[in-house]
Amino acid sequence: MTTVDVRAALGTTVWLTGLPSAGKTTLATALAARLREQGVGRVELLDGDEVREFLSKGLGFSREDRDTNVLRIGWVAAMLAKHGVLVLASVISPFASTRDHVRGLHESRGAGFLEVHVATPVDVCSERDVKGLYAKQRAGELSGLTGVDAPYEAPVSPDARILTHEQTLEQSVDQLLALLQDRGVA
Repeated sequence: MTTVDVRAALGTTVWLTGLPSAGKTTLATALAARLREQGVGRVELLDGDEVREFLSKGLGFSREDRDTNVLRIGWVAAMLAKHGVLVLASVISPFASTRDHVRGLHESRGAGFLEVHVATPVDVCSERDVKGLYAKQRAGELSGLTGVDAPYEAPVSPDARILTHEQTLEQSVDQLLALLQDRGVA
């Protein structure tokens, strides 16, 4: 188990991007729990689905609405990070340019930003189908599913690539903790 230096694990957003059911929220939740066990009290989890309900209620899934949602979450993450919070943002964020904009929001506020690609193949995500989205898409009840009939631009050079389908949750958390330590965040 990797240990985190509590004094340094502040002021950064770990932005987990990937397809629906890739394991972003599961990974962020487990990482937050591990950090809190180690005494890091200023950790905040921003889950894209939960935040959408409150911050972006009424937005659809057009390119413009998806970008608006991601940018709103990014702005909140940057503000929290600016004030010394370690933010774990679990957001599909399908477009590279929008993720780059979120990185810029952080940089302009002096906050750290680490892009983590939770790189689970679409067939594995479809098998997991945590929210039943893939089943609805196959049944014709849903269109615009990211990675199936809507685009997902995978990060070309993320700070880390997590292969949740090839390792355990604990190994994935350890990989992220090592990233935080390597980058001087933890």
